[in-house]
Amino acid sequence: MIVDLRSDTVTRPSSGMRRAMAEAELGDDVFGDDPTVNRLQAQAAQMLGFAQGLFFPSGTQSNLAALMSHCGRGDEYLVGQEAHTYRFEAGGGAVLGSIQPQPLANRADGTLDLAEVEAAIKPDDPHFARTRLLALENTIGGKAVARPYLDGALALAKRKNLATHLDGARIFNAAVKLGTAAAELCRGFDTVSVCLSKGLGAPAGTLLLGSEDLIRKARRARKILGGAMRQSGLIAAAGLYALQHNVARLAEDHANAEHLARGLRDSGYEVEGPHTNMVFVKVPAGLTDHLINNEILVLAGPRLRLVTHLDVDRAAIDRTLAAVRAFSGRR
Repeated sequence: MIVDLRSDTVTRPSSGMRRAMAEAELGDDVFGDDPTVNRLQAQAAQMLGFAQGLFFPSGTQSNLAALMSHCGRGDEYLVGQEAHTYRFEAGGGAVLGSIQPQPLANRADGTLDLAEVEAAIKPDDPHFARTRLLALENTIGGKAVARPYLDGALALAKRKNLATHLDGARIFNAAVKLGTAAAELCRGFDTVSVCLSKGLGAPAGTLLLGSEDLIRKARRARKILGGAMRQSGLIAAAGLYALQHNVARLAEDHANAEHLARGLRDSGYEVEGPHTNMVFVKVPAGLTDHLINNEILVLAGPRLRLVTHLDVDRAAIDRTLAAVRAFSGRR
């Protein structure tokens, strides 16, 4: 049996999720009459404390629609160097939204130095792009950003008249790690993007949450970007199942990540984390190939990111550690 630690995006729908998809009531979501999509959007909005939600095929598109809803052509958003919206989304804000990113260094805990954020805000001068938006991420590199920091960032944004967007792709991981409600971590942000296809196990889909006005703008951006789908209740049903069944169980993934990190340290490896469901480890030459040859899938590199998820149980972690120990014993 293959153990896949590359990402929590590799999960496959469970039998219960597949049944929910097969039995989903469908309509045409471009016309707004897919009942399953509408239920998902309403449930997520209520769960996380927003007026409305909008269903997207991907987090990349959801984040880009948020940027386009907050910023116009020639505007600027402040964002971390390590943030997904800046580093891993193909420069969409600039390429498709004509929005300038102003990247800032992330600190070791994933946060931005708020003094640096304030210093980066441009003056109201025609020489500069107009700073409109502060974009944060939770979790970032698996690290959960706590509420006190978010309060400080939101207060700064309000004082400087900036809108705020939270890339909450793994916001439920953050909530489980911090022992709080996800709505509490979203409180105060103008928009939040929440991914259903990572730790929650749906095959696709992301929700953008915000006010009626911002979701109206985002709906137009989604159409421009080609993300308006027809009978998308088939996918939305998986998202509903995920919200109803797969949130609390994220604690199991975190516990498995702790078990993995402890076993790697006991084998003499330099380990960072675990951070929620992610473990980072420096590995010698040959270990990656050894793992892959033993049907343990990882992304190659001198610093591996190992990600636990609902398709990796404790036995799979033990099998991974046994393979590591076997490699170490041969050296």
